[in-house]
Amino acid sequence: MAEMTTILLAEDELALGQIIKESLETRGFKVVYCDNGEKALELFKSQPIDILVLDVMMPKKDGFTLAKEIRLEDDSIPIIFLTAKSQTKDVVEGFSIGGNDYLKKPFSMEELIVRIKNLLTRKTIQQNTEEINVGTYTFNFPKQILIQDSKEQLLTHREAHLLFHLVKQKNQVLDRTYILNKLWGNDDYFSARSMDVYITKLRKKLIDDPNVTILNVRGYGYKLIC
Repeated sequence: MAEMTTILLAEDELALGQIIKESLETRGFKVVYCDNGEKALELFKSQPIDILVLDVMMPKKDGFTLAKEIRLEDDSIPIIFLTAKSQTKDVVEGFSIGGNDYLKKPFSMEELIVRIKNLLTRKTIQQNTEEINVGTYTFNFPKQILIQDSKEQLLTHREAHLLFHLVKQKNQVLDRTYILNKLWGNDDYFSARSMDVYITKLRKKLIDDPNVTILNVRGYGYKLIC
């Protein structure tokens, strides 16, 4: 997988950017590197990219703004944010605008590589999974769409993956710690807050079928009833 993967890395600290770039290249990744958000957007639009690693605080265009614009072009490409920020609102914002993972500085290269590989694996699963029935809804996982009576609702990348795992274990408890580590990369307070937000969004999108419910099994996780 690694030798076929092109990573767009945007990091304004040149020394750190070069270290990350060289470390990833020694592991077989192709890395397209730049040091500001405007250039990153140009590079994203000009060539095939498999995954994005974006610093949050960058000149000309910050990582969050960049991610929002990229999501208008591509709602499924994996995005990892690199940041020194650790406040709850910053972490939640990163996930809510379509980020898939959030790595706080300083970090180890091994941790970054593991997270990159995990996101690429999820993307492969997404591309190879067919439509799934969820009550009166049809869930098209590859296209990230919920369909009911010809009405389509577009899901975000994270909503689609969370619903996919709920469906796989429908009528059973989806362990909270497991799914946090699987989709968020850790089970800390910030990730748990973010997951709660996405569960609420999914409930609203499934509200038209009264027989479909996502229960909060306190202390354990969530259960999709359908």
